[in-house]
Amino acid sequence: MVTKITPRVEQVRVFDGNRACAYGVLLCKPDLVSCVPITPMTPMVEAIWQYVADGRLNAELVAADGEINALSYCIGASSAGARTFIGTASQGLGYMYEAYLKTAGNRLPVVMALSTRENAAPDGVVSSHQDFVTVRDAGWIQIVCEGVQEILDTMIMAYRLAEDPEILLPVNVCFDGYYLSYLTERVELPYEEDVDAFLAPLAQYDRPKLCLEDPLTVPTNTREELFAEWRHKHAVAHQKTKTKLENIEKEFQEGFGRSYGGQIEEYRTEDAEIVMVSMGSQTGAIKDVVDSRREKGEKIGAVRIRLFRPYPRERLLSVLGGKKAVGIVDRNVIFGWQSGVNFFEIKAAIQDLPENIPVTGFIAGIGGTDCSIEMVERAVDITQLAAEGKPHQEITWLNIE
Repeated sequence: MVTKITPRVEQVRVFDGNRACAYGVLLCKPDLVSCVPITPMTPMVEAIWQYVADGRLNAELVAADGEINALSYCIGASSAGARTFIGTASQGLGYMYEAYLKTAGNRLPVVMALSTRENAAPDGVVSSHQDFVTVRDAGWIQIVCEGVQEILDTMIMAYRLAEDPEILLPVNVCFDGYYLSYLTERVELPYEEDVDAFLAPLAQYDRPKLCLEDPLTVPTNTREELFAEWRHKHAVAHQKTKTKLENIEKEFQEGFGRSYGGQIEEYRTEDAEIVMVSMGSQTGAIKDVVDSRREKGEKIGAVRIRLFRPYPRERLLSVLGGKKAVGIVDRNVIFGWQSGVNFFEIKAAIQDLPENIPVTGFIAGIGGTDCSIEMVERAVDITQLAAEGKPHQEITWLNIE
């Protein structure tokens, strides 16, 4: 259990998403920070390096010559028992993919911030979820934030989760590039000693690491039977993330007074007949539409997916069961289905429910475009057609079709 933290009035600042992330890193005191600046997370790196220059953060800084080397430094340091941090986006994430796989496969608790951005080609230095959903099956934990305060708080929870002895897996803290990385909001800053107390339970665990006294090789070629066993243990630990995150966030709420729903955030779903599902900052527009429709007497609710990997299947089914229809707004596309990834996931999961609940999918906000109130209103209208059993389009590109 976490050391008891007495709730108290925290320091208040005005931060953008990048600065909030950097401050979260400062509070968690990593031993090594390795980054290659890339838009839209460059100010995050600058802020962390300034903390080191000012003597506020005692960390080894690595200005790597490329993203695959940046993450490789984290692999080496984490293998030796160090706490590490790295940030990237888009093409940087793609460039480090080989190291990204090895970080998860070697069960290294690296924490990586992703200021999410569209993948090339065509080239577009704009917001999207395409980068992190492309690597969703690599074995990392992926948590997606909606606001700036949540970015800071999730950084703290990410280290508590990644370094838990029952988990020992890397974590992506994902937040929308531009919409959050440069968005300025009021942020409550936890006190350093309170974060120390929150992370203190990790100090009692001595995870496997490279050392001269007990030599080992990381990684190493593995026989077939042991390889399968290793994969299975990885999968089991990955699934444990669901309940572990719920428990960690409950402790965080007790100490700091804030919570984000654990795996998913529910918004006015109790008596809802139609539920709109989303992920990231565009959830704000959906909540606004839910409120306006509620004022007209329509029973609409919303769900925000916070834990994207592992997928919060059980929590989603507990909320979506018995609804007349479900609409999913995605800021990404998976080729093959021509839908967004959450449509794909929920369409599959919902088959386990006894009811035949219609599911509609919408793609909005890719390529840096806004997911506007008008788009969400249209998505709700189409989902209502599905609820009434009327003809409707299953997948709609809201800013195109």
